[in-house]
Amino acid sequence: MTARESIEYLQQKMNEETIGQERIVDRLIMGMLADGNMLIEGLPGLAKTRVVRSMSEFVESKFSRIQFTPDLRPSDVMGEERTYVENGDNVRRFHKGAIFGNIILADEINRAPAKVQSAMLEAMEEKQVTVSGVTYKLPELFVVMATQNPIEQEGTYPLSEAQKDRFLMHIKMDYIDMESEYEMVKMIKEEKRHEKAKHKKIPQTLIFAARDEIAEIKISDEIGRYMIDLVYATRYPMRYRKQLAVVIERGVSPRGSLALSKCAQTHAWMKGKNEVDVEDVQSVIQDVFYHRLAPTELALTNSKSNADIVQIILDNVSVPQKSYPQRS
Repeated sequence: MTARESIEYLQQKMNEETIGQERIVDRLIMGMLADGNMLIEGLPGLAKTRVVRSMSEFVESKFSRIQFTPDLRPSDVMGEERTYVENGDNVRRFHKGAIFGNIILADEINRAPAKVQSAMLEAMEEKQVTVSGVTYKLPELFVVMATQNPIEQEGTYPLSEAQKDRFLMHIKMDYIDMESEYEMVKMIKEEKRHEKAKHKKIPQTLIFAARDEIAEIKISDEIGRYMIDLVYATRYPMRYRKQLAVVIERGVSPRGSLALSKCAQTHAWMKGKNEVDVEDVQSVIQDVFYHRLAPTELALTNSKSNADIVQIILDNVSVPQKSYPQRS
């Protein structure tokens, strides 16, 4: 099985497990291939947990689920040193927390207070944790798939700007269509009556091989400058359109520029291309920019969402001459 065949297999199996959420499945796989953390937002009961768990079922990996609650402590997530008595001497040993896995489901991450959320920053950015002055490396395949309830709900805490910026993409999850929901109900009934059949798992080596292939996807100077132009439209909106200046409080960070580039490359690879084009950039920009933009009070008052703002940016930034990259 090649790297591309393994990802196509993963897409197929995850879509079978989470009917009607093809776009979410596509984005989660994209996040893993781009080696980035993902934030999934949606109301309770939309199968956020199920879709993340399904990924771990078809990839050779250690799956860890962390249920974020108001009483969760940083040591519950990262681990802690404990003291034991051996042969009359006190011996300290580090006990790894739930963060030491490959695919981490951070369930309802915004139900925990800022102290716990901030404990995730080092793990998400540096792929390591530091406890009592000692640094412990996390696995090479390490991705946080965090779910978040809408911040308007009672008992939620808004994530800090620094933590949100650590997420490669912010995905909005909505209700599925009627036919898909009916198929989902039938599938769940069948699962309860019959034990799930065993299936093959994708080895991590194929995930790393796919990442190597993605790194070879070309980005022309024209497309590269187009992506930076889109970023700068969030930072210096008056250069592009006055309407942007009154709706954007703060623009996209340099981390967002890197995320847009990585996601566009991954999208191109998943579509069988060997070079990024305009369609790849425009397909991922909403998810990359959404959580990195800070709207003004005027934008909020006029019900202008971040998605609306990104669309205004796309409408006002000049598109380079369209090219048609060869498919690999």
